[in-house]
Amino acid sequence: MTYTIKEVADKVGLSAYTLRFYDKQGLLPFVSRNESGYRAFTDGDLHLLHTIICLKNTGMAISAIRQYISYVMAGPQSIAQRRELLTTHRNAILAQQAQVMKNLKEVDYKLNLYSDPHARELVQEEIAQVKSEKQALGLADPFPVTE
Repeated sequence: MTYTIKEVADKVGLSAYTLRFYDKQGLLPFVSRNESGYRAFTDGDLHLLHTIICLKNTGMAISAIRQYISYVMAGPQSIAQRRELLTTHRNAILAQQAQVMKNLKEVDYKLNLYSDPHARELVQEEIAQVKSEKQALGLADPFPVTE
């Protein structure tokens, strides 16, 4: 069974424009064209497209995805290169994930602070500490709040 670009766009949640862009960027060399010259996607193409979307969604650059696809098109002799490229990307994802978790902890800290029954007093204490620090260093007070 084959699928049109519109059908594939609906299946994978991308626009036909994005799929055409990916094709122009060299990411879809595995997609054949039918006798009328239209792209004819197969189920196997959808699997590779799913990988491309995954790589893009996790921050891989188009140029690196193009390299990965060229390894795929080269066949089994490129397995080591594919593994190396994906390992490097995985490590980047893990570093990004660690940074997101660190940021999430800060957001959770602030949410807990603002959910505390004594939030007003706690925030006033924070402001007082900052004002005191600024004053001790001879810096201007940036907080107009005087409560």
